[in-house]
Amino acid sequence: MKIIITREEAVQKGIWDKVMQMFGVDQDDDTYANEQFILTEEQAKELQLIA
Repeated sequence: MKIIITREEAVQKGIWDKVMQMFGVDQDDDTYANEQFILTEEQAKELQLIA
């Protein structure tokens, strides 16, 4: 299973910092609110998006 989350959704859920670490995104990198990140099931569980 793959789960897609946008930057905006991650910010709203308060997990953007963790998503940035997972994908090697830096604060100085340009990202868009609708930029999508594809999470594995394990990553989604780690971020507590699914049980």
